[in-house]
Amino acid sequence: MNSFQFLVAVTASLGGLLFGYECGVMNVVLVMDAFRIFFKFHNWNGDALDENGKKIKNDTQEKWYRDLKEADNKAMLEGVITSSFVLGALCGALMATYLGEKFGRQRTIMIGACIFTCGAIIQGLSARTWIMIAIGRLITGLSIGCNGVLCPTYISEVAPAKIRGTLSSCYQLMTTFGIIVAAIINSIVWYYTNIKPEGLGKTRSNIWEEVPNFEWRFALLFQVVPGLGLAILMSFLPKSPRWLCSKDRDEEAAEVLAKLNATSTSDSVVQEELKAIQEDVAATRAAGSSSVGELFSPVIRRRTFITFLMQLFQQWTGINVIMYYQSQIYGEIGFTKFMSTVVLPIINNFVNFISTFPGMWGIERLGRKTLLIIGSLMMMVFHISTWAFSTQTFRGKMWQYFAVASIFLMVFSFAWTWGPVPWVYQAEVFPLRVRVKGSAVGTVSNFLNNWIIAFVGPALMKAWSTKTFLLFAAACLLAWIYSQFYVIESKGLNLEEMDAKMAGKA
Repeated sequence: MNSFQFLVAVTASLGGLLFGYECGVMNVVLVMDAFRIFFKFHNWNGDALDENGKKIKNDTQEKWYRDLKEADNKAMLEGVITSSFVLGALCGALMATYLGEKFGRQRTIMIGACIFTCGAIIQGLSARTWIMIAIGRLITGLSIGCNGVLCPTYISEVAPAKIRGTLSSCYQLMTTFGIIVAAIINSIVWYYTNIKPEGLGKTRSNIWEEVPNFEWRFALLFQVVPGLGLAILMSFLPKSPRWLCSKDRDEEAAEVLAKLNATSTSDSVVQEELKAIQEDVAATRAAGSSSVGELFSPVIRRRTFITFLMQLFQQWTGINVIMYYQSQIYGEIGFTKFMSTVVLPIINNFVNFISTFPGMWGIERLGRKTLLIIGSLMMMVFHISTWAFSTQTFRGKMWQYFAVASIFLMVFSFAWTWGPVPWVYQAEVFPLRVRVKGSAVGTVSNFLNNWIIAFVGPALMKAWSTKTFLLFAAACLLAWIYSQFYVIESKGLNLEEMDAKMAGKA
């Protein structure tokens, strides 16, 4: 791998950073007092809490936090605002099929980044209605859904076969990096705006009156920075050589391949890759134009079902309930506001980020299927232990730390297995003629199930508390059965060899 190939892969992976920041920012924004009061999740009459989040019993106690009162519709509003982003992502994934084939992967990713920026501005400037912020999140979701299909596909089409899985994993790595960036930035903002704010202990005549809204507006508007950054950087990257060949622009494709391989267009490596792509394009054209129905043809349908189910199970591991609502989960276990909002999320998000590196190593050495099998079993064990330890927290702090350690280990188990594998797998198993459509099926499955999880998550946690982890443990058991007996290994095959192997398994 040369430096230009690496630069192309990393730049395209910034689409994952946008996804990660959007996921990570809501965990902190949802527990910002100003956000909760502004959108009427809670009200505040002026009462205060102490350092441990307990009610102030006398005036001599030091006042630390606002004592907010939860509104009856809080869980529903929280679910709607959080899940509207995922609903937009679902629509964006469907749009990617058309846009990616008509305008190309590179240009469509640029368009998606611009759409993301517009959505971030709407969120940050939202009026006092949940409808406006939900629309803003839906618009950013359109971008994330579109780029969720096209970024891994683009990377897979410019990467050498031997390291395609590793480079495609960069998308997941940047997603986890975006989450940790959001956690650090917004935890700092929360710390300076939610600890010992003005007005503690003073009776408020209007319990719904706003408090200063800088904290959450800054957190959401900051998304403009990575959005514009991706749009600008993508303008310097080449178009996909496979897409160029599909548009009869073979000379341009040869130039891109030469640049990616740091050699001339007459080099044997370039000519061999170009010939393989041209043959695949020719075979695709001979078979006629593709349709969604072709994804369910005897030759392709198994990989369609594998891809759909892989992304379904990825979401039902429960990872996004943890990432979206982790501060509230830590509070449920018994930690203080500061620990739940600042310390533990940053540690957890750092674990998530670091754990992606073993996945980048293992995806080529151990294989896609092996990682899925290992990950599903590990996650099942740690979901059960999280629930078990959480039932014992009344015995003391030690059990709280055991419970949170289990959450960290569950996130570790996900991040190096089920985190990167579905994105790599869906980008490499489909033939060129239906590659974007096939990848879209996986991404639609991801965001559809993500939307369900994000919408019902608050209600599940409110009704079942930590018993919710048992539901996800059962899902991980089903994910293991699926991985063990249905998934087909794709490690080490180039995109053309993949067709030969999968065709015999349909």
